Amino acid sequence: QVQLQESGPGLVKPSQTLSLTCTVSGGSITTNSWSWLRQPPGKGLEWMGAIRGIGGTAYSPSLKSRTSISRDTSKNQFTLQLRSVTPEDTAVYYCARGRPPIGSANYRPQDYDWWGQGTQVTVSS
Repeated sequence: QVQLQESGPGLVKPSQTLSLTCTVSGGSITTNSWSWLRQPPGKGLEWMGAIRGIGGTAYSPSLKSRTSISRDTSKNQFTLQLRSVTPEDTAVYYCARGRPPIGSANYRPQDYDWWGQGTQVTVSS
């Protein structure tokens, strides 16, 4: 059984960088693809980006300019950085195993098989 756990600050100030880490157990991040997704209040899930088992990355076009995903294979962790945050970035952030089909940035539940529990991040001064 694969387990994912998000960690990071729950409150970030506007214009700062949001950083979250996903720790994976029961599976290696050097296989499959691993994604970050988020759900703002009252809205649906949004795919943000993914890192592949071979180490390449893919990002949602709407967030690409502000997003970076990296990994530490020795710790079996991957990390999200979202720069220049605004209150509109307030959301529950999730890590998950899987990613959209190549060329797509749309969220489909069938593309993911294991999820973290999610972590609330609020952007506020």
